[in-house]
Amino acid sequence: MVPKAGVVAVLVAPDSATSVLEGRQVEEVARTNGRQVLIFSARTGNDIESAFANTIEQHADALLVTGSPFFGQEREQIVTLAARHSLPAIYYEREFVVAGGLMSYGVPLRDNYHQAGVYVGQLLKGAKPSDLPVVQGTKIELVINLKTAKQLNLSVPLTMQMTADEVIE
Repeated sequence: MVPKAGVVAVLVAPDSATSVLEGRQVEEVARTNGRQVLIFSARTGNDIESAFANTIEQHADALLVTGSPFFGQEREQIVTLAARHSLPAIYYEREFVVAGGLMSYGVPLRDNYHQAGVYVGQLLKGAKPSDLPVVQGTKIELVINLKTAKQLNLSVPLTMQMTADEVIE
């Protein structure tokens, strides 16, 4: 979506192991691809405000929001700040895109809830938690908000629209 993005900001929740790991992985990939990555940590709403201020001050071209329950709670604030600063952002779940974010790429939240229900059903039937397998989502979905892309003056390639699991207009 932003092929000339030389500097990418990454928002990480330091209290989330998943978020921290994703931040490290992005840094590693960026290094091998000659991209600059700015990592910003946030534990509070004020930290999110500061992270966006630093992102703009340091001239980031795009933002990646890593997976964290905290960021899910602060979805509206994050999407609003990205729009206010005209910052293209990619998120880990479609709910950000429904709220006005540009795009998401990740495991559908509803699939996680379904798996949780399966686990609860097995536990209620007497299964021991230690006997239940660890299951990771296998479906990854791409969701794009064309209205937001237009507001950011971004052109969404037709091939990307056609391969997306959902396009919000």
